[in-house]
Amino acid sequence: MKTQQTLSPVYIMGGLRTPIGSYKGQFKSIKPEILGARVLDALYEQYPDVAEIICGNAVGTGGNIGRLTALNSRYGEKTPAYTVDMQCASAGAAIIQGFRAIRSGMADCVLAGGTESSSLQPLRIYAEGDDRAGEYMVAQFSPQENDAQAMLKGAQRTIEKYDVSKEELDYWSLRSQQAAGRAHDEGLLAPHVLDMGRDYVDESVRPGLSQRLLDRMKPVLGPGTLVTAGNACFTHDGAAFVALSNEVGPFKLVDAITFGGDPLYSPEGAWQATEQLLAKTGLTMDDIDAVEWNEAFAVIDVLFERNYKAYVDRYNQLGGALAYGHPFGCSGAIILLHLMAALEYCNGRYGICAIAGAGGMGTAMLIERMEAVCDA
Repeated sequence: MKTQQTLSPVYIMGGLRTPIGSYKGQFKSIKPEILGARVLDALYEQYPDVAEIICGNAVGTGGNIGRLTALNSRYGEKTPAYTVDMQCASAGAAIIQGFRAIRSGMADCVLAGGTESSSLQPLRIYAEGDDRAGEYMVAQFSPQENDAQAMLKGAQRTIEKYDVSKEELDYWSLRSQQAAGRAHDEGLLAPHVLDMGRDYVDESVRPGLSQRLLDRMKPVLGPGTLVTAGNACFTHDGAAFVALSNEVGPFKLVDAITFGGDPLYSPEGAWQATEQLLAKTGLTMDDIDAVEWNEAFAVIDVLFERNYKAYVDRYNQLGGALAYGHPFGCSGAIILLHLMAALEYCNGRYGICAIAGAGGMGTAMLIERMEAVCDA
């Protein structure tokens, strides 16, 4: 006999991220499962009883690193945990998995996010009999391409597809660093960042980045190309998790989608996922007070400006990944935490965060700030 089930609302109770470390920087010897466990330990104080822990990871050692992270934390062996790999969108996918579990009534409270260490990314080797013989660090993302520079080349293709100029890319690189510097000076993200001691900071934030320095940076793909170290993210280390619950919290996770598109133009993922989410929810950008896209490349910012020019002031208000960094497997959770901070900063109601992933994928989430609902 079939029974009709009522979908449960899903709320974001809170969350934390570590400071974000540069490649071979402050976290160079700290395993990703230990970074993640530090965040989980801090969240345990408020959320000791969770149904499961869902952990995004892109370049770790494999073997269900989410479970290893949980076992290194106070949650221990009795809390089930598993790992999601959607590359850069891994943590976003993990959060959406938690959203589905609570929405369907299969769980009351879930921790979801991700952990990553680019500094400890292992070198692998293809098995005997695999025609892709040899060592590799970057996995194959699409049948058409097996290249360690696949993401950089995808950004360059996207730049060429949309006829993006160096001036446009430079503008967003500078804007991101300047906005992140202001956010740090004003402590806007402090409630969402785990205090690991004064020696640990967001290492890549450089509000003093200048046009002169950007002009000196050489194209990483050779003459005639535009991707440089100034308009593309470096690799980073960090961890971030949020607590999702069916109990009323400060933010409601209204809806979310996963996206699949052309793997050769993966930077389009954040924009296209956002478009699908807006269509699904019946909202327009007029309704959205804050937007966070993971700017792994400045061309992603240009896509936002080209498509939503009237709303640029609502976009990455506290700076983006070009400043803070991009620890692949946890970036989806980082931008969700930053979105929460941005909505508090602008006293807004609705916010969208979206992220593109290798292989032409992406996720997008719509959240609602409950204090704004009460004030309405």
